[in-house]
Amino acid sequence: MRRTKIKDLFLDPKEEEVLIYAWVRTNRAQAQFGFLNVNDGSVVTNLQVVYEQTLPNFAEISKFRVGVSVLVKGNVILTPNAKQPLEVHATEVKMLGDCPENYPIQPKRHTKEFLREVAHLRPRTNLFNAVFRIRSVAAMGIHSYFQSHGYLYVHTPLITCADCEGSDQMFKITTLNLNDLPKGEDGKVDFSKDLFGKQAWITGSGQLQGETFAMAFSDIYTFGPTFRTENSNTQTHANEFWMIEPEMAFCDLEGLMDIEEEMLKYVIKYVMDNAPAEIDFCDAFVEKGLKEKLTNILNAKFVRISHHDVVDLLLAQNRKWEFTPSYLEDIAKEHERFLTEHFNGPVFVTNWPKDIKAWYMKVNPDNKTVAAVDLLVPKAGELMGGSQREEDLDVLLKRMEELHVDRANMEWYLDTRRYGGCVHSGFGMGFERLIMYLTGIDNIRDAIPYPRTPKNCEY
Repeated sequence: MRRTKIKDLFLDPKEEEVLIYAWVRTNRAQAQFGFLNVNDGSVVTNLQVVYEQTLPNFAEISKFRVGVSVLVKGNVILTPNAKQPLEVHATEVKMLGDCPENYPIQPKRHTKEFLREVAHLRPRTNLFNAVFRIRSVAAMGIHSYFQSHGYLYVHTPLITCADCEGSDQMFKITTLNLNDLPKGEDGKVDFSKDLFGKQAWITGSGQLQGETFAMAFSDIYTFGPTFRTENSNTQTHANEFWMIEPEMAFCDLEGLMDIEEEMLKYVIKYVMDNAPAEIDFCDAFVEKGLKEKLTNILNAKFVRISHHDVVDLLLAQNRKWEFTPSYLEDIAKEHERFLTEHFNGPVFVTNWPKDIKAWYMKVNPDNKTVAAVDLLVPKAGELMGGSQREEDLDVLLKRMEELHVDRANMEWYLDTRRYGGCVHSGFGMGFERLIMYLTGIDNIRDAIPYPRTPKNCEY
C-alpha cells in the first residue's frame, strides 16, 4: 500500500483504507481506546487516529510519547458533525522512532523566544509548520508570477567585487591569513595576493548584475540570499536574508509601480489559494484579522504620492511628531503608519531627495530628487523599494564621483549605458518582510529558518 499524506486526506475526504507515516503530537489513552493526534508535515492540521483495545499492542500504543514517529494503517471515517471532518480508525499502529520524556516540544504554548533557542526543532510546532509552509508557497508564487509574465530567472553571484549598496555594508571575504596579512608599500593590505587578486565581498544585492541581463532579455528577476553587516537588533533587520530583485528594460517609474502592485497582489492571492489552512491558522493564532488585511490589499488601489507632498501632508496635521518631517530626509515609522491609515491602504511614495538615495537612481529634472519609490503597506511599513535607473552615462558618472563610488571596478556596469542603453527600472523586496506580512509574525527571526543577526550565528 502506498503512503497517503494527511493533506490529501483533508483535500479529498472519502472512506478508504490508508497508510500514514507521521509524528505523534498528543496521545490520550483511555481504558478501552485512545486518540493519537499525528502530523506528517504536509499540512498544519493534525489527523486524529482512534486506536482500540482489540489491537495486539494496545498497551504499548497507550504509552507512546509526544514526538514518536509512527506508521498507522487504518480506515478513514468521515465525521462531518464533529470538530474534525474525518478520523482514521487504526488497524495497525507501529512505532518507528522513540522519543524521550525530555523532548523540548511538548503540547503546550511555547514562547517564540524559547523556540529560537531550539530552532532545529521549532518547525515541529504548529506555528512554524504554518509559517514555513507559507514561506514555501510564497516562494513558488513569486516564481509563478515572473515566469508567467516572461521574465528570465537569473542567478547573480553571491561573491562580488561590485560595490552596489556600499562596501561598508557588505561582508568582506578573503583567503589571506588574518594573523599575517601581506602589506603593500602604502601599509595597506595587498589584495593582489588574495584568491581573486582584489578585494571581494559577499553580495548585498544582485541588482547591478541583474541590470546587465535586463539589457539583453528585457525582463529578468533574481531571487536569492543577500547579506548586510548592519549591527541592528530591530525586529525587521537580519544580516542574512532573501531578496527578490526584478529589473525591466524599457520601463519607467510609473510602469515600475504598476508591476510592484500587480506582483504583490498576485503573490498574496497565490498564497491564500494554495495555503488556506496555514492562513486560517495564522488568522486565528498569530494576527487576528489577517485574512481581512490581505483581502483588502487585493481589492485596494495603491495611492501614489511624492515625498514632497507627503511632507506637506504630515506638516499640515495638527499634531506633534516624534520626528519632525523634512523635505530633505527619510520619513519615520510613525509617518509611514500615518500614511497607510490616512489613505486606508498601500501607498507608493515617489521622487525622493537625491542626497539620501543611491548613486544609480535616475536624477529628476529638478536636480534635487530621484525617480525612486518605496511601497508602504498597512501595519508593516516599507515592503518594497525601487527606482528608475539612471540611463544617462554622463549623469551617472557625475553621481558616482559625487558619492565616491570607485569607477575602476565598474566599467563593465557602465557598458550597459554605452552600448544600447535605454530607460529601465527595478525594485527589491525583502522576502522575510513579505513573510512577516503574510503570516502576521512580528519578528524577522521567526520568518527565516535559521536567523543570522548580531551575536547570533547558531546552527
